[in-house]
Amino acid sequence: MKFDQAMLDMFITGTIETFILVFVSTLVAYIIGTPFGILLAVTKKNGVHPMPIVNGIVGFIINILRSIPFIILLLIVMPLTRTLVGTTVGVQAVVPPLMISSAPYIARVIESELAEVDYGVIEAARSMGASDWQIITKVLLPEAKPAIILGAALVLTTVVGYSCMSGFVGGGGIGDIAVRYGYYRREDSVMYISVILLVILVQIIQSLGNRISRKADKRIK
Repeated sequence: MKFDQAMLDMFITGTIETFILVFVSTLVAYIIGTPFGILLAVTKKNGVHPMPIVNGIVGFIINILRSIPFIILLLIVMPLTRTLVGTTVGVQAVVPPLMISSAPYIARVIESELAEVDYGVIEAARSMGASDWQIITKVLLPEAKPAIILGAALVLTTVVGYSCMSGFVGGGGIGDIAVRYGYYRREDSVMYISVILLVILVQIIQSLGNRISRKADKRIK
């Protein structure tokens, strides 16, 4: 395939579609997954408000969702996708499965990041009469902010990988270009360019995440 204006336009469009897929689905997934991550961290055995039964039930459901490979989940939720967005192809059709797949992963990431907060800080806040809600909002989340930002970069790079798999069902983005032209039509140049673009995208996301995390870390002057 000759690299011409049409090919350049195709990759520009694919890159924009990938940005939409990744950032929109991740944003919605964070809105859904973050409360569950906080719930898991707070209700665990040594949490702010231990509730073993609640923790076990929520953890079990999240583990089930996390165990489903994205490409299979993509096919399973097609009826739901059609109901929500009216189609099972294109960029908008991949957002629901990306969101459903990412939310449980985000919940576990948030749980892990909150678990790293020094328990002494929590005890100090409790000794001053802070409520559970105040400990969560004034201690846990602010203290874990740098780790949460780094975790967001990790999630975004993971979702980039998921978005590429959506190319097998016409989901749009760079992954769709790689599958349609690089794989099915055996256009090696398209495959190489797609990989290079994805590597650049991941590097940008990770670098920005590292930089923002360092600025948010009050321990670093």
